Order: sequence, then structure tokens, then C-alpha cells
Amino acid sequence: MGAVLSLHKITSPPQCDPLEALSALVADDLAAVNRLILERMDSDVPLISDLAQHVISAGGKRLRPLLALAVARLCDYEGTRHQKLATSVEFIHTATLLHDDVVDASLLRRGSSSANALFGNQASVLVGDFLFSRAFHLMVEDGSLEVLRILSNASAVISQGEVLQLVTQRDTATSEQAYLDIISAKTAELFASACRVGAVVANKTAAEDDALRTFGLNLGIAFQIVDDVLDYSAVQEKLGKTIGDDFREGKITLPVILAINRGDESERHFWQRVIGGGDKQDGDFVRAQEIMRRRGALRDAMERARHYGAIARDSLGIFDSNPYKAALLDIVDFTIERKF
Repeated sequence: MGAVLSLHKITSPPQCDPLEALSALVADDLAAVNRLILERMDSDVPLISDLAQHVISAGGKRLRPLLALAVARLCDYEGTRHQKLATSVEFIHTATLLHDDVVDASLLRRGSSSANALFGNQASVLVGDFLFSRAFHLMVEDGSLEVLRILSNASAVISQGEVLQLVTQRDTATSEQAYLDIISAKTAELFASACRVGAVVANKTAAEDDALRTFGLNLGIAFQIVDDVLDYSAVQEKLGKTIGDDFREGKITLPVILAINRGDESERHFWQRVIGGGDKQDGDFVRAQEIMRRRGALRDAMERARHYGAIARDSLGIFDSNPYKAALLDIVDFTIERKF
């Protein structure tokens, strides 16, 4: 990480990547969030603390809480309420990761063994529930009904998105719009809500709140599209999870949808066999990658990500220029160009 700056010093650190720069810009706030995470995930039941510690310390980007912190400062907020709310956002996110890994039977998370691989499915689900409860404790302590409404709604929307993804799994007739509905719910909604709580604590106008929701939502959509492209194109050691997981699990992602829609009869039969029917043979993942490259599916999925990134960038136009705004704009580029 770059040099640690004081809370109100607004000079970005030189020679940092965008995520490091944003972290340094809100370093004092982020340190408070990390302390709260350690404090609030503690439990008299050792298994809860051990499992929560494992997943939270596994090297995540902390992007969602960073958004809440940076947006509050972008909006000239001078207090500390946003620290608890950013922690709540991180707990919601971590709880969904625990549940997702159980549903997907994932063995890796951020380059390490997933919690369910180490502790079992039952413990992972129950500790996920524990973290959800901790998130709501923090919201109640904040005392704002608007914050509670935003984050509780986000929790419900995320769950709906995950269920929608489950029911479309292996359905090769899934449309691009259905895919966008899924990722808007399961990923982008929490990005948007993290940004909105930063606006709420600063008492910003409805127009500014809407702009920040637009920023977060479109940044989250771009983030998930890039994730789905990386599952077919990344180097596994850099990605921090097993590449091809989506392929093996039969997930219908944007690269798959584009490849199916552009394929010939032989290729559509291939996708129906490996995704729709779950009948995978040696060499099928490599063939899937080759088809995607030939049909421009990965390239054009990235173009879609850049499109949503441009919307996110434009939405911040109503805010005055300052280092927080510059750092958030840089995060859009980081989200799209990352390799992990």
C-alpha cells in the first residue's frame, strides 16, 4: 500500500495503482473499518471467529467498503458514521461469499482454500448468517431508517439475484437482458448501496444520491462482466480462484451468451452438451475458450464492461473535482483493466 495519509489530507499518493491510491486516501477511515471488522466478528464460539477470520483475512480488495468511505468524503462528510456502515457493507458481502461458495461447491477463494472446503458447508452457511446479523447490528446502531432501508433492501435483492442465477443455470436460452438482471441484483446492488450510504450520512440531495447510485450500479455491472470474462481468460495464479469454475458449474455468463448467439449449429450443440447437459469431456474448456475467441465473445463482453464503466464515470459529473472524485474515476479504470 502507498504512504498512509491523514484523514483530511487530499493529496493522492504518487506511483500507486488505483486501488492502493484510494485505500491511502481514506487510510484512517479504512483502519477504523478494519478494527471494527475484527471487533464485531469476534464470538464466544471459537469456530465462528476462526471461520470469519479466515474468509475476511483472505486478501479481498475491500472495494465495497472503500466506496462507502470515499463517497462520504467526496460529499464533504466530516464525521465517522460511514465507518460502521462501510463495515456493515463488508459483512454483507462476506456473508454472501460464504453462501455462494457453498452453493457453487467452490474450493478456492482469493487463492486460498474456501471456508467451506476447510470448515464444511454447514459451518459456512451458519457463519454467513452470523455476519449478516452483525451487519444489521451496525445498521441499528447508526440509527438511520434510510440507511436501514437501503442496506436491508440490498440484502434482499442480492438473495433474489442469486436465486435467479440458480434457476437459469445451464439454460442456454438465457438472454443477455436476463443476465444483466442477475448481475445487477447479485453484484451491482451492493456497489450502489455502498455509494448511497455515503451520500445519506452527508445529507446530500436526491439528485446527488441518484448520481451515486448510478455510479455504483454501473461500476458493479462492469465489475461482474470483467469477472465473468476472467473466468475464461485469466491466469489462475493471478485470479485467485480456479479458472473455468463458471464453465464447470454451468453458469450462463455474458461470454457464453454471446458465443451461443453467434455460433453455428455445431457450436450451439457443443454449448448445449457442456452447459445445458453438463456433459463435459477432456479438452472441452479449451474448446470453449477457442470458440469465444473466434466469435469475439470475450472481446465484446469487455466492450460491454467499458460501456457501463463510461456510464459510471459520467454520473460523477455533477460533483466538484477533488482527489476523492479523481480516485473514484480511476477505480472505474482499475475495475475494467484488472487481471484478477
